[in-house]
Formats: sequence, structure tokens, C-alpha cells
Amino acid sequence: MSTSPTPSVSGPTIAAKLATFVADLTPQQIPAAVLERARHLILDSVGIAHASTHYDFAHRSLSAMTELSAGAGDTPVIGLAAKLSFRDAMLMNGILIHGLDYDDTHAAGVIHATASTFPCALGSAAQAGLDGEALLTAYVAGMEVGTRLASVAKGGFHQVGFHPTGLIGAFSCALVAGRLFGLNAQQLSMAQGITLSVASGSLEFLQDGAWTKRMHPGWAAVAGLTAATMARHGFKGPDRPYEGRFGVFNSYLGPLAKDCDLGLATAGLGEVWELAKVTVKPLPACHFTHACADAAAILRDRHSLRVADIAAVRALVPAEVVKTVCEPVATKKRPQNSYDAQFSIPYTVATALAKGRFGLAELDDAALRDEQVLALAAKVEYEVDPDSPFPTYYSGEVVVTLNDGRELRHREHINRGAAERPISNADVERKFFENMQLVTSAARAAQVRDLVLAIDRDSAAVDVQRGLAARG
Repeated sequence: MSTSPTPSVSGPTIAAKLATFVADLTPQQIPAAVLERARHLILDSVGIAHASTHYDFAHRSLSAMTELSAGAGDTPVIGLAAKLSFRDAMLMNGILIHGLDYDDTHAAGVIHATASTFPCALGSAAQAGLDGEALLTAYVAGMEVGTRLASVAKGGFHQVGFHPTGLIGAFSCALVAGRLFGLNAQQLSMAQGITLSVASGSLEFLQDGAWTKRMHPGWAAVAGLTAATMARHGFKGPDRPYEGRFGVFNSYLGPLAKDCDLGLATAGLGEVWELAKVTVKPLPACHFTHACADAAAILRDRHSLRVADIAAVRALVPAEVVKTVCEPVATKKRPQNSYDAQFSIPYTVATALAKGRFGLAELDDAALRDEQVLALAAKVEYEVDPDSPFPTYYSGEVVVTLNDGRELRHREHINRGAAERPISNADVERKFFENMQLVTSAARAAQVRDLVLAIDRDSAAVDVQRGLAARG
């Protein structure tokens, strides 16, 4: 039953309920399987962060963060030998984890929760002098909050141009940082109210492939830390940042707020673990493209397709993803940069049909100029999928019409990596080593893996932080 966000007249607010959950959560309350998956989600993010250091955006970001830190930083950065100020390191780590759009996704919330939650938990736990167990517990708490809050909107944020990873991630990070710095439940509730004035994340990057999406998770971590610190010092924020008249859902969603279900924000806290539903990406592109890309690759292999034999292609996608991966049509069919390509149904489908794969190599400059792929991408049209299960799954279907008139089709109703088609922990480790090999040795990668998978066992958070940085 949908419940439109309206001011609560009695009982604890959503912020108060979330604050109590985060303040009271103990490691013993978290199932062993959830903790194990949490370590592997962190491992996945760390591997991606290292891989990101191979790319130009990472070094331009580091130059900016170094200038902002004014040479006074002493906080290590994942995969780099640089040191930044406490908050700037959080921002930089978020950029690295999310920079390749290869990081995990919670389907119902359409949110990349680890990319903000882990940098915030790592930096805050180390700064507070806590151990790895405290770090991991706060990370799990943040994941539970962020995924639930994002789910309330039922995919609506994307429809009005906001990115829930940055917008909602700020609220969960306020709770993560607040817990690690010892805030009580009342202060944690206030921190969420303060966050309402600093949460952000625009999808305008979709128009021209701008880099701004990469900074959303790290900025969420910084915003959350700032809000928590102000709350710790007695700064007052609104009591109802979620259900209020100008709360996050009413303010950001406008008319779509009527479709929200506020009950999802706190449903099953401490009993149902949303972290277990977080999916690991098998492809370095927007999750909305994966099912179609996989369907295209399957058609190619099953029918030994040649590009020259293809007359036309139709891709069936959920209506809710059209604005993200199908429009504007011109840049989707001829991406101007890697970010355009990662958010393009025509490019990912054409690449999979032409090459049978879609990996990081398909995002380099030479691949983006491949005229055979671009000519095929020009033939790819999209249609709204009438049988879409979005946002439970990110379905996709590809229909290929051959020059001889035959029509071939394949549907991926449940995208690879979804809860019913999970990427196993062993698969995560393989992906981690593939990403790490771009920038370091197998021996060093194994050291990092072992550190992360033992993150909550007799390790100080500051030692974890140091161990993830590149050896200078």
C-alpha cells in the first residue's frame, strides 16, 4: 500500500527509528552470511577503486583534492600513495569506487550504496581510533539504511533528475559517521535533519557524459560526516527530514511523492537484511544496460552472428530507464566519451553483438571510435518493455532482424547479479583480481584481498586504511 509522505502526528519519526537502529546495532545481531557478503562487497569496491587509478579522471580528481588539502593531509587514499585531509580522502575514495560505474547496486533502491558507505565508514572509524569490527558494523548499518530509504521512492528519483546514490547516500553516511563518532540516538536523528540541507546529486551528466556522477558518493560521505559533526556539537536540524512537508521525498519528487511507500524506510530493520540483496555488477556499465548487453552477446554466440548480416536491432527496456540509457538518442548512438557509452543501450548492445563481450577495454578511446560498432549502434532502436518487472529486476530483451528477413530474439528477464542470479563471493574475488591486475602485481592484490576479508578480525581501522593505499 502506497503512503504519500505527510507529517507524522504521533509516534517516533522515521529519522528517530533509523537513529535507534543504528545506535543499538551490535556485530552479534548481524548474521554471519551477511557479514561475509559485506566483506566481499567491500572487496569488490576496493578492486574497482584500484582499477580507477589507471584512468585520467582519478588523477585530475587527486590534483583537485591535493590542492584543497593544502598539503596538510595525513589520510591515505585507496590505491594511491597520496595523502589528503580526512574529508578530502573520503571524497576521493568515493570517486575511485564509483568512477568506473562498476560498483554494486541495490535494485529496489536503484542506489550504489557501498560507494558512499564504505569511504565514510573507513575514514570515520580510522579517525575515531576504532577497530575493523566497528568499521564493518557501521558499514552494514549504513547499507541497511541507505537501501531502504532509496527504495521508498520506487525509482522515482531518476525520473525527476536526481541520483539517489548521492542524494540518499548522504543520509546513511550521516548515521555511519555519527555512530562511529559516538553520537546518541537523539543526535543521530538530528544529523539526518541537517543532512536534508546538504544532500544532492543531479543526473544532468547524462546529457553530455560529464564526470559529475563520479563524485556523488564521495560527496555524500562528506555531507554525512559534516551533518553528523554539526549534530554532535548541538546544531539543530529539522525533525522530519523524510515525512515532512518539505522533506526529501516531497521536495525532490514533487508529484511523484504520492507513489512513495514510507513504510519501506524502516520495514524489517534488524530482521530482513537488505545488504544481502545488493547485486555485484558483472559489466562496467549502468546496471540498466546489462540484461540487453547479455542478451545481445547470447544471440551472437548462439547464432554465430556477423555484423554484416544484421539489418536492424530492437532493445526492449523498462519504461523507467529510458531517460537514463536511451536518451538523448544522438549521444547514445554515438557516445562522445566512456561515460556516454556506459549509459547507452545502443552502444552496449552493438558492442556485445559485434564482440561478444563488454568490459573495460570496450570503453577506451579506440573502442569508442570503432566504426563497425558505431554503425551497428545506429541501427539499435529501443522500445518500452510491457512485461518489465522493474525495479525488482532490470530486464532486457534484444530482437535482431537479419538481412534475409529472419528475426532472432532473446530475453533476460532477471538480470545477471540479481538475488535470483547472484554473483557469488568466489566470482567477486575473480573480478577483484581482474581489476587489480590493471595496476599492481598478483602478490600485492592477494595482500589486499586478505586484509579486506579479515577486516573485522583483530585489525585497527587505521591499519586497514593504510593497507589499502599504494606502497609509496
